[in-house]
Amino acid sequence: MTFVVTDNCIKCKHTDCVEVCPVDAFHEGPNFLVINPDECIDCTLCEPECPINAIYPEDDVPGGQEQFVALNADLAKEWPVLTVRKDSLADAKDWEGVPDKLKYLER
Repeated sequence: MTFVVTDNCIKCKHTDCVEVCPVDAFHEGPNFLVINPDECIDCTLCEPECPINAIYPEDDVPGGQEQFVALNADLAKEWPVLTVRKDSLADAKDWEGVPDKLKYLER
């Protein structure tokens, strides 16, 4: 099993999770992070570090967000690995908890 970054991360992109990942499984896009399922070792360290609860075990992804499992896998192949914590996006607080943000995803 792997962990999956879901909808709430879009336009927020907090990176507290990246700092604790022992295998550098996070990849960074313009306004979203993803986890490479081939690298994730299911250590569970990232999930509690996410301040907006955007990371879930693959089997527990919230209903209606199942497409994020494949999206994480696909985008991890395109985006660079992120290994250090960065500041979240400037307007992250404004986007926290906004539903249905997939349409705002920048590739």
